[in-house]
Amino acid sequence: MKYILVTGGVISGIGKGIIASSVGTILKSCGLHVTAIKIDPYINIDAGTFSPYEHGEVFVLDDGGEVDLDLGNYERFLDIRLIRDNNLTTGKIYQSVITKERRGDYLGKTVQVVPHITDAIQEWVMRQAKISVDVDGVEPQVCVIELGGTVGDIESMPFIEAFRQFQFKVKRENFCNIHVSLIPQPNTTGEQKTKPTQNSVRELRGLGLSPDLIMCRCATVLETSVKEKISMFCHVEPTQVICVQDVPSLYRVPLLLESQGVVDYFCRRLNLPIELKPRKMLTKWKEMADRSDRLLEHVSIALVGKYTKLSDSYTSVIKALEHSALAINYKLEVKYIDSADLEAVTLRDEPVKYHEAWQKLCSSHGVLVPGGFGVRGTEGKIQAINWARKQNKPFLGVCLGMQLAVCEFARNVLGWEGECGSDLVIDMPEHNPGQMGGTMRLGKRRTIFTSTSSVLRKLYGDVEYVEERHRHRFEVNPELKHHFEKKGFHFVGQDVEGERMEVIELEDHGYFVGVQYHPEFTSRPIKPSPPYFGLLLAAAGKLPSYLTKGCRLSPR
Repeated sequence: MKYILVTGGVISGIGKGIIASSVGTILKSCGLHVTAIKIDPYINIDAGTFSPYEHGEVFVLDDGGEVDLDLGNYERFLDIRLIRDNNLTTGKIYQSVITKERRGDYLGKTVQVVPHITDAIQEWVMRQAKISVDVDGVEPQVCVIELGGTVGDIESMPFIEAFRQFQFKVKRENFCNIHVSLIPQPNTTGEQKTKPTQNSVRELRGLGLSPDLIMCRCATVLETSVKEKISMFCHVEPTQVICVQDVPSLYRVPLLLESQGVVDYFCRRLNLPIELKPRKMLTKWKEMADRSDRLLEHVSIALVGKYTKLSDSYTSVIKALEHSALAINYKLEVKYIDSADLEAVTLRDEPVKYHEAWQKLCSSHGVLVPGGFGVRGTEGKIQAINWARKQNKPFLGVCLGMQLAVCEFARNVLGWEGECGSDLVIDMPEHNPGQMGGTMRLGKRRTIFTSTSSVLRKLYGDVEYVEERHRHRFEVNPELKHHFEKKGFHFVGQDVEGERMEVIELEDHGYFVGVQYHPEFTSRPIKPSPPYFGLLLAAAGKLPSYLTKGCRLSPR
């Protein structure tokens, strides 16, 4: 097993996740089996109870694990399926060590950070690295490990110490460290500054880890003199200083790394069994990147949500939209709309903000209402859904978005009074109100299509069922569905037992679809999620021809 540790310096959010994913992608393109582990130094057991403003979206895996959004990057880039233990947190490590201590595994010993916590970290990584993440069930050959946060954070210290020991345990030829650092370029001088990177590498080396590759995040291409300066002060060859400048598309990052000899370096440094031959997988990435840069026609989607101030809150949603837009050769424009801005109270207090929000909505080609929690902003989402239904605008509701579509129809078509009431959207049996973490309906579940004429069924390839990932506490009351179906509002997808409403579609509408699951979590660059693909097709006016031609796009 070869281990590649990715650390970060200067600032968090520098792009370690994309770089770790890209490294894995170029190694996988060489025919290697690659897995990935994300380490988060916070004390939470998992990401399930985070606010989206804290760490962005909560990504859900097949086994129901609520994990960091970087695991979504790994799955999309590498086209693999991870499990909850691929996300390691301080909370999980301490919980496992304390459980052992209570059980008596350490009788007679003082339990300490070194060696007990650091040993537990190393054992976890070595155990998890062997678990297959591909459909063929083959054990991985390379494990890419991303350590969250920045070097020097007090909460990262046990992990840094664990990997200091780990490099000797697995031997130097099986361990490699990539350090990602920022090269700021102040507008006043335009000069690329290396001092933050020098300080960051010095601190890392002082803790016992010496980087093999220094990946420099910068706005523009790294100047040769700057690269040589980093080489001299950070104790690496100039060829080990990799420039990762801003690029127009994330698809270009693996190509950027590969063009600077990263594969050849790994071949020598880790003695990898790689043949130097054309790499088909990277060719596909280049085609996608070139196509993305050439797109001329635009399609705009209004994303009506609660957490629009931070785009990371909807990372997978945006990626699913991008994958679908690229598949139909359109450039995507996402219009972020805070759902509270569409409400009457905003018109009273901040009329300019209210009218700007409605102008964004009305000028969009399609409407997306994603998942969320809590009552804040739900009235604005219902207003957006009402507008999309009446104006025959393409609409997709995900999780809470689907539930609110049901509420909107009940209120404005069936004439039911009041808010989204307790009789219509009900608490699930799994939900334990006394405990918040891990009590929802989580992970991959099967949805059976009950109608052969369903638009979504056709988009999925006319299959009888699909398996998608869930994350919700509430559901639509199945006992009331007959009231809706009389009026053309159909529940065309249910769970295996037929007790849970999974997919809704509206008759006589171009595209009005709601899903209880989160299809964005399984969207891939080359294989977009069907519900999002349908939304983009409808927004671009291509859905009817796509369906009549047997779900094939017309050649351009």
